[in-house]
Amino acid sequence: MGFSDRGYYRSDNSFRSGSDWTAVITLIIANVAVWVLNLLGGQQFSINKIFALRGNLPEHLLEVWKLVSYGFAHDATTPWHLAFNMLAVFFFGRAVEQVLGRSEFYRFYFASIVIAGLAWVVSVNFFSGGIPPGQTLLIGASGGVMAVLAVFIWYFPRQEVLIWGILPVPAWALGILYFVSDLQGAAQGGSNVAHVAHIGGAVFGLLYAWRGWSLTGFADVGSRLRQMRRRFKVVRPDDDVRGGLDDEDEVSLQAKVDEILEKISRSGESSLTRDERDTLTRASRRFKGRSG
Repeated sequence: MGFSDRGYYRSDNSFRSGSDWTAVITLIIANVAVWVLNLLGGQQFSINKIFALRGNLPEHLLEVWKLVSYGFAHDATTPWHLAFNMLAVFFFGRAVEQVLGRSEFYRFYFASIVIAGLAWVVSVNFFSGGIPPGQTLLIGASGGVMAVLAVFIWYFPRQEVLIWGILPVPAWALGILYFVSDLQGAAQGGSNVAHVAHIGGAVFGLLYAWRGWSLTGFADVGSRLRQMRRRFKVVRPDDDVRGGLDDEDEVSLQAKVDEILEKISRSGESSLTRDERDTLTRASRRFKGRSG
């Protein structure tokens, strides 16, 4: 599932990332590391065989984790499959990460990989043309790359990009060209390129940007469970009011506020959950009362 015929975004100073370790760099290093380990393992220990998503996933639900792992495996016979995908992540992903924030970019990218993989699994089970789903495998990050590209195009539709590194076109035109190409490829079938995975990733990315979705809630499941646990805490009648359910240790509260402020600086105020907003309100009231 290569990205070898994709054009690339022309580097621009306005999209340069800072000195922080970004999600884009982390993802690129992870993909390169998997490719190298797979190369070193050879046929005796093929990481690609372990990570690859099989078309008969519904028959092997314990392998659901492969909906993520396949996106980090690339063709071991040539470096170009990996190189083109990672170049696209680098050129388009930096700008998208600046818009979404590092944490949300991680969530978006992994969700894109999963949805692209699910779209491919559905296609090979219902539109495989007689090929047994168990004989089809999917590897590569192109579904996630297409999702990133779709979000990039949504936010920067007139940004100039280069097809084959030569022909300058606006980003929106590049998006239409790729989408039509993948539609044609999916309709024709018989290709080693998983066009349906591309389409699934692109559609998810477009919907994500258009609807202004946020995947923050998935990261806050743990905090919500802890909050529910506190709500069901048993308080004895002789407990001091200040030591009961409605009170909170000042040091702990200050630590929570510091974490929330760091999250705001990293991902923006819109990334806050309802519990985090309540924590800021509670802290504001307490510190105001103390100062008074």
